[in-house]
Amino acid sequence: MWTLDGVIINEDDRRRFSEADGVEMLTITNFFSTDEGLYECQLFDGDSSFRQNSNERVVLMATPTIQVVPRQNTILCEVGQLVSVQCFVQEPYQVVFRDVVNSESGNSIQQLITTTQEDCDNGEKIITCQEIEFSQFRSNTTLRLIDDGEFTCVGDPEFGNGFLNEVGRASCEIDEEGERTAICRASGEWENRDDNCTIQRIAQLLIQSQFLDEMTLPEFLDDLSNATIDLSDNVTQSPNNIEAIIRILNNVANFVTITVFTLSQVSMEDVLLTTGVLTTDSAIESWNILNLEAVTESINSRTVTPRNESVSSLLLFALEGITRRLVNASFGIETPLILLNKTTFINNFNGDFNSTVEIEIQEADGATNLTVITFESLDNVLPPRDDNNSSGRVINGRVVLVQSDTIIDNVTFTFDIVNDTLGNPQCVFWNFSLFDGLGGWDEEGCELVVREDETVTCQCDHLTSFSILMSPFFLDSDLLSFITFIGVGISMASLVLCLLIEAFIWNRVRKNTYQHLRNITIVNIALSLLIANIWFIIGASISENDQKNPGACTAATFFIHFFYLALFFWMLNFAMFLFYNTVNPMVRNQSKGAMLAIGFSVGYGGPLIIASITIAVTAPTDTYIQENVICWLNWTQSKALLAFVIPALLIVFINIVILIVLLVQLLLNRSMRIIVQDSENSLGAIAKTMAVLTPFFGITWSLGVGTLINPTNIGIHIAFAFFNSLQGFFVLVFGTLLVKKVQTEIIRPFLRLSQASSGSGTRITSSGTSSSGWQIFKNFGKKGGNNSSSDVNSSSHAA
Repeated sequence: MWTLDGVIINEDDRRRFSEADGVEMLTITNFFSTDEGLYECQLFDGDSSFRQNSNERVVLMATPTIQVVPRQNTILCEVGQLVSVQCFVQEPYQVVFRDVVNSESGNSIQQLITTTQEDCDNGEKIITCQEIEFSQFRSNTTLRLIDDGEFTCVGDPEFGNGFLNEVGRASCEIDEEGERTAICRASGEWENRDDNCTIQRIAQLLIQSQFLDEMTLPEFLDDLSNATIDLSDNVTQSPNNIEAIIRILNNVANFVTITVFTLSQVSMEDVLLTTGVLTTDSAIESWNILNLEAVTESINSRTVTPRNESVSSLLLFALEGITRRLVNASFGIETPLILLNKTTFINNFNGDFNSTVEIEIQEADGATNLTVITFESLDNVLPPRDDNNSSGRVINGRVVLVQSDTIIDNVTFTFDIVNDTLGNPQCVFWNFSLFDGLGGWDEEGCELVVREDETVTCQCDHLTSFSILMSPFFLDSDLLSFITFIGVGISMASLVLCLLIEAFIWNRVRKNTYQHLRNITIVNIALSLLIANIWFIIGASISENDQKNPGACTAATFFIHFFYLALFFWMLNFAMFLFYNTVNPMVRNQSKGAMLAIGFSVGYGGPLIIASITIAVTAPTDTYIQENVICWLNWTQSKALLAFVIPALLIVFINIVILIVLLVQLLLNRSMRIIVQDSENSLGAIAKTMAVLTPFFGITWSLGVGTLINPTNIGIHIAFAFFNSLQGFFVLVFGTLLVKKVQTEIIRPFLRLSQASSGSGTRITSSGTSSSGWQIFKNFGKKGGNNSSSDVNSSSHAA
């Protein structure tokens, strides 16, 4: 062992002696201190007699971090080829390319390297960039030279050229340690990019945490909290930095446990400040990555197996270890995101912590030292998986860590609910042994006492880290279920009947452009709504399954979103078609094909664009579907639901405006009334259909928005269920059955049967009115059927 003024230097540290002018020199790479000044160097080697003292002034500087670009590259060998390489180092250091004639020097340099025949023969050229004064700090650029070959990836600024499936390496940013890697894929891009860089200041603290002692620990924790706070943005956005800090805290926990070191209040505050930065909302994405990486896929067995270590679980484990060594005194520590209270009580205890958690202990064994840490945002860190491996629940209360120096087997917790739209509370504690050491929430030894108002009360028979899990809130109403199931059944049956009727009369309306376009629009409205309902049922079955399937849920959500939007865009087609043909009477002979092309482009093109953009924007943050794996667009995190609400309600508004404009024009313009009444009342039928369905759909989905705003209001839920489940019925009635032309075509076969049985040759024209059609239907099979036919005929000519 070697010592430097009482600081122990590990034997594995690099030691180098050199003789220059008879002076011996020792270089030590790991020297941990933050103060400059005079230091006494005492050098000895075990039991040997060698010993030397020296007083020297020590000037402390950060270790130079040298980065080269490219770190690795493959090029075709051409003698005399110029290759550009760059080298960077932080100030005040300066670097130079070793063994390069006329190399520049500075903290940022660039050099053109000329390839030689010898380089081509060797197949590799290594270019070294080193610090001028401290040459032991260096970094290499490796150039692979090949005679021929075709690169898959070409000219990437970080990873250069590469062959298929080749692993490329690149340097980190200045003041970072590690490297970036990527794989050259068939697409011609470097994919699967992996950033293994860690902030140099954090990396050095990680090394230092392995050599702690009782003298250096307080100052070390102060340095750690300052570094974490100063670099908070870079720390929270990097899983590597978060993991490095957690391993530092774990080393601290190991040290205070092994040495039975008592941690002061000031040092504990440094620990809580550091932890608070790691749990902020800005770190959520990094934690999602770390928790996802905690479970890896085994290529050989093709089964999902734990890594036997979870970074989130390690953080909680380290905090529990550090808290056990906290000084025995009554005090409180309050940081922005964490509250600690340490107190001593006799026999019983009752405390309210930050007005979010209440703890009650009725029977304790004499005097007890109790430590309670309340975390405001540890739910960002700990995944909500429980002992059933279900991810459908969320942490819906503060996470609280409770420790005592005596055995307590009866403790009551009252948690304030964070999100009152969730239900089915479950009292849980964090079990480090679940999933082969991965960790998860376990309810063993804890039971739900009562849920009232906005609190949940739990009773547990042990102390550790606790919280509550809750799942999506569902109103338990028999009336609501009855309305939904009966209404959806009627709706889907109505849509099927609507499609059958439209198919039945299809060939008889194709000769009339307006009737044909009206029928196509109704068919696509009914078809979109029917498919959306089918996918809605599929999505509901996925959501209710205990084993969640986010991939299948994402697919269901996409199609639900797409086809519900298609319903509204086809309603927009209705409005635009009506508006265009009533205010532009000169376009009566426009191409049917062109109108159909426009209709299908709007009806399905618009929804496809919106649905695709929504999933593309939310996919990187995994916020497309609701966070509880509910098969519908996310609201609380990404507001993806607005991609449905805004287009739908905007179309409803546009259609209502068009209806109002046309109504005013009809009242003021006699020639427009003639246009609408022309073409066998087709435009009039479209106007009536749109006038009914537009406000109906608008009311329906406005109530849907209401269920989000006030999810516990049973009245809004019942109204939404009623209107939503009967959408198909309304499409059948107002889009098909009450249209005069449809009535006429439905009755026509019955009329022919009546005529055939009576021998009458009377016929019904295609312009028969609604009253005449219903008259035939009512008189069909009765005496006087011929008179009915004649009435219809005369009515048709009078229309």
